[in-house]
Amino acid sequence: MQKYTRSQTARLLRKMTSEVRKTAKTTDKDNIHDLRVSIRRLRACLRLFSGFYPGPARKKLQHEMKSLMHAAGEVRDRDIAMELLADAGIPAGSPAVRRLGEQRTRAAGALQDALKDWKGRGVSRQWRTRLEV
Repeated sequence: MQKYTRSQTARLLRKMTSEVRKTAKTTDKDNIHDLRVSIRRLRACLRLFSGFYPGPARKKLQHEMKSLMHAAGEVRDRDIAMELLADAGIPAGSPAVRRLGEQRTRAAGALQDALKDWKGRGVSRQWRTRLEV
């Protein structure tokens, strides 16, 4: 079981690392969505197999992923709101849509900064070592 757990965790960590790289380059809505999915899956794996990982290392990684998830969520929330307004027939140039666009731009910049920091610190590599995957 431990071998299976490690292989699944390693696969999910690689997928999340790939999504971090893609989203750090371009914060389009598909990349944001894929990043969030990869984070959720890795977090679920770590919770499910928590008995196989040391508490402090797992918890710290989960905390770091929670921060990325929050930053990505700020962007994704604006994407969804703008889609809902478009579906309701609100013009793209309306004050509400423009304001959401400005908020999205700021949130996307903050997310890119967080992702670049994640990459710069080599977080994925560190966690592969700490979790021994």
